[in-house]
Amino acid sequence: MFNQINLHSNWHEYTILFFSFCLCLVIIMLRSRIMHLMIRRSDLNSVQSMHTRETPRVGGIAVFGAIGLGAIFSSVSISSAYTDFVLFSSLLFFVGLAEDLGFKISPRNRLLAAASSSLLIIWVLGFWLPRTGFPILDTVIDHWAVGIPLTVLVTVGISNGFNLIDGVNGLASFTGIVAALALSQIAEVSGYPTMAHLSILIGAGILGFFIVNYPFGLIFLGDAGAYTIGFVLSWIGIVILINIPDVSPWAILLTLFWPIADTLLAIYRRSRRGLNVCAPDRLHVHQIIMRGLEICFFGKNCRHITNPLTTLVMSPLIISPPIVGILLWDQNWNAFLAVLFFCLLLFAGYFYAPKLIWQFRRKSYRDSNTVAVITIRKLKKIL
Repeated sequence: MFNQINLHSNWHEYTILFFSFCLCLVIIMLRSRIMHLMIRRSDLNSVQSMHTRETPRVGGIAVFGAIGLGAIFSSVSISSAYTDFVLFSSLLFFVGLAEDLGFKISPRNRLLAAASSSLLIIWVLGFWLPRTGFPILDTVIDHWAVGIPLTVLVTVGISNGFNLIDGVNGLASFTGIVAALALSQIAEVSGYPTMAHLSILIGAGILGFFIVNYPFGLIFLGDAGAYTIGFVLSWIGIVILINIPDVSPWAILLTLFWPIADTLLAIYRRSRRGLNVCAPDRLHVHQIIMRGLEICFFGKNCRHITNPLTTLVMSPLIISPPIVGILLWDQNWNAFLAVLFFCLLLFAGYFYAPKLIWQFRRKSYRDSNTVAVITIRKLKKIL
């Protein structure tokens, strides 16, 4: 069966990639005529802003359109279920799109939309997360009172995680492409070619956007795109776990490690400071790295360089956990240890980064009165 899929998959993938790419170009060409496609001026001054010019923020239209187009090219055995899945995912997409178009949708309501989409999928399709990799919890997860809330928590958390890392050019979309390819590989080696094919199609749709977005940031994912990517990929992981009992949940987590880890860091950081966990800040990993590049090498006036360079610097960190997840796809204990290792590595690097930047700055400039040094001191105090 997999060989038959391969005969047709290439042109399917290229079609979806081309569709997403062209739709992004159309949005860019229409930006001067439809002002709602432009980023709001107030966003340039927002706490988490990492860009300096007005840019269309509705690239999620292209990504969601490509995901919907995948229903045409998906295997006949799942086409009906996948069509229903896309339909129910559209609730989250349209709520995110409303925020992108300037309608004030609070983070809480966006999370509620993600939870509602998951509940609709569970209700209609009749399945949820089958296991977690914890033997005690897995004995009761079949019960709806445990499995459904946990599934909603996972899918909503990953959706929000992709939105949190969507701060510099190409980061969220690159992470989505890597995760889609990793999930496809796990599905392939575990004997689930149908989902391997679908994951590749979704990755191709995200790639079409990525080509336009990186490195110059001509268009942004927006909330609609970021939430949708995280939501769809999280459910692909769940479907793989349902159909292939040998796949480790921790291996699936490794494919989506970066948005999950960044979310946990944000919750810890904001809770420690007594802030609302949904409150925006400028202390995500990609923001620390970009500010470090500005302080140590380029200066603040070179953000057009440091913004895309941040994604390039982070690429090994994004790629490594999914690669390990592929290698350990059926080794639950080892995959769990790998998750712990990457968590420790990330937390240690995150809290040591301000000190490292400080030391580099002192050796390079020996100036204790610069704005950069003041910024570093603030970072050290906060973290």
